[in-house]
Amino acid sequence: MDSFDKEREFHDQWAESVDPNTVDVAGAWTPLATPETVWIQETLGNIEGLSLLDLGCGLGEGAVHFAQLGANVTASDLSPGMLEVTSKVAEIHNCSVKTLVASATDLSNVPDASFDIVYGANMLHHVDIEACIREVHRVLKPGGRAAFWDPVAYNPVINVYRKMATAVRTEDEHPLKKNDFDVMNELFEDVNCQFFWLTATIIFVRFFVIDRIAPSEGRYWKLIIDRRDKHSRLLRFTHKLDRIILRVFPPLKWWCWNVGVVMKKAA
Repeated sequence: MDSFDKEREFHDQWAESVDPNTVDVAGAWTPLATPETVWIQETLGNIEGLSLLDLGCGLGEGAVHFAQLGANVTASDLSPGMLEVTSKVAEIHNCSVKTLVASATDLSNVPDASFDIVYGANMLHHVDIEACIREVHRVLKPGGRAAFWDPVAYNPVINVYRKMATAVRTEDEHPLKKNDFDVMNELFEDVNCQFFWLTATIIFVRFFVIDRIAPSEGRYWKLIIDRRDKHSRLLRFTHKLDRIILRVFPPLKWWCWNVGVVMKKAA
């Protein structure tokens, strides 16, 4: 079984375990639980009427959110199961989303210059990053923008978690490293990056030590969304602390958990 088959099987199985009525679209766009998505939305600005491709759409939190904001959304994923969930989530939220079964590194069924925006959430570290970015650049219209958020490779707390959370991760995942940004800077005229979750990763320690949740029994990043109100004081304080630390010591950005990236294709 090659890596594509493994990814498809893993995500199809995940989709089978999900009740679409429980997918928290709003929760995936909140400053305490997901500051990276909030930053991306603010950076993109008004997207009403724009064509948007949600690449590796997962359970549809991004596709449905953007459709609610008025974008013409196509949700793509390697997993037909995930696309089925996304369609049901869109129906529940009274919006329309087109679906496309496709690999993020092979969008051969998509013509050049088809979309104003390409969005990918927590996806690049599952694929060949350079191949994906080149396909994204191809399908974007001149002046179009690409937006991603993904984990970074260097945070020590998260690296311990990765070794423990084997049941909720695929074996070929590869969090972003510094050289993964080379192709972005090569192809796009403007690459804007923002890093998140430095001291805020202490919530992973809390889940393990205090809440006694085994890393392979619950996706911690989903738990953050589910329990954002319960841990609001901790999240609010650590996010504020992170902003101060990263402003004073910018090189520490590489120890963050996630990075948000918004890139513009030359007009």
